Amino acid sequence: MKEAINQSRLPTPKTIFLSLIILSLFILIFLSLQSHNSLQKPISTNPTHGLKIRPGFTSYDTYIHHQLQKTTNPKLRKIWTTRDWARKIRVFQRFFNRLKQEKLLSTTSKALCVGARVGQEVEALKRVGVNNSIGLDLVPYPPNVIKGDFHYQPFDDETFDFEFSNVFDHALYPDKFVGEIQRTLKIGGICVLHVAVTRRSDKYSANDLYSVEPLKMLFNGSELVRSRKVDGFGLDTEVVFRKKKI
Repeated sequence: MKEAINQSRLPTPKTIFLSLIILSLFILIFLSLQSHNSLQKPISTNPTHGLKIRPGFTSYDTYIHHQLQKTTNPKLRKIWTTRDWARKIRVFQRFFNRLKQEKLLSTTSKALCVGARVGQEVEALKRVGVNNSIGLDLVPYPPNVIKGDFHYQPFDDETFDFEFSNVFDHALYPDKFVGEIQRTLKIGGICVLHVAVTRRSDKYSANDLYSVEPLKMLFNGSELVRSRKVDGFGLDTEVVFRKKKI
């Protein structure tokens, strides 16, 4: 009789199966929370190493909301598409023509402008003959700019020959920003960044860069081609990287 009672207390295969399902669900929830928390907490970079993340972003949603305040501002968008439109295109054309002369950009390049807003740089690329060009921004501006987050580019690996950006200072996660550029660049592809080193950026910036050295560390899959001083709408340094063959 006692033996029969003990046998009735043994877990059945059905009970074991249900227990495993419940345990798996708990593990998935835990991992999901860990991943979410890693996005909510910005990386802390020592300013003595040349890069500092600005405080005040309590969550990734807070950061996105802050960026959209500038990107969706009706007055700014009107200025970008009227008064600033032709002037910025001319300046970008000069930058891109020099890159063509240096054989860092060609008319056959497939190009991406990261954080392009209304797409003056995309239009400039097309006017210098790089017709296969597109921009990426939180707010689309057809036909030159599609919607997307530069921390998570919506493109396959090794899609582009050339990527340009002048919004590195808006990256909350510079490692993800650079990682996505390196992921979507083809082997031998060129990335050109315009950054502020000697000047401080505007109130919508998420980080402050104090030298080119942090960029060299972040672009760990690329080689530094060159850097030079420029005057690019408040940005003072142009840095060029080429993706290495792994």
